[in-house]
Amino acid sequence: MLDQLASRFTALVTGAGGGIGGAMIERLLETTEVGKVYAISRRPTAFGDERVIGIQADITTADGLSQVAASVGDEPLHLLFNTVGMLHDPAGNIAPEKRLESLDAAALATLFHVNASTPALLIKALSRSLKGGHPALVASLSARVGSIEDNGFGGWYGYRASKAAHNMLLRTAAIELARYNRQAIVLCLHPGTTDTRLSEPFQASVPEGKLFTPAFVADSLLQVMTDRRPEESGSFWDWAGKRIPW
Repeated sequence: MLDQLASRFTALVTGAGGGIGGAMIERLLETTEVGKVYAISRRPTAFGDERVIGIQADITTADGLSQVAASVGDEPLHLLFNTVGMLHDPAGNIAPEKRLESLDAAALATLFHVNASTPALLIKALSRSLKGGHPALVASLSARVGSIEDNGFGGWYGYRASKAAHNMLLRTAAIELARYNRQAIVLCLHPGTTDTRLSEPFQASVPEGKLFTPAFVADSLLQVMTDRRPEESGSFWDWAGKRIPW
């Protein structure tokens, strides 16, 4: 698993209190290869393992990003796994739009901030720890609906567009990071429909066998990441290891 990384590697996982983020940390802790895991969450989390360093921070804010960057410092970071994203928010009156008439400027701005700007700003905040001569793998959760070429059904304007923007930002970051670290790999990953709070309102329409557990997704994405090499940096993959068109 993740054999391209150094032995006793250092990982940082955002959304540690969520389904996929928590499952990814649990899976990493099952191996002796990981030396340290920074677990980032807005709420306190506990994993019962001394290798985990919990950081309570909201990375959608400048203060939260600064807190995470200060905690890591100049320490080399080998794995950055971002799970933070938004599809709906009843409190903010945000839901997938079915019609043009449903578009709202404030909702669009929020979706772009959480789904696109935040992952890019996270990479910026940790860039000192990603540059150098060490293997560094950056993976951020995207969504198949963010593929412009694959959009055959329409709808979900804000989520689609913000994930497409996410992909462009990470693709661009991959090009720059390659100049400072030849072993860097940046990936956009589609986890499939996972049994989490994000998908909960839409699970009734998911075909049988296509609603995945967080543990299954963590295992699947770990395999996808393990199979990638630096020449594939800046690419877009699904949970089954199939490349997704932009």
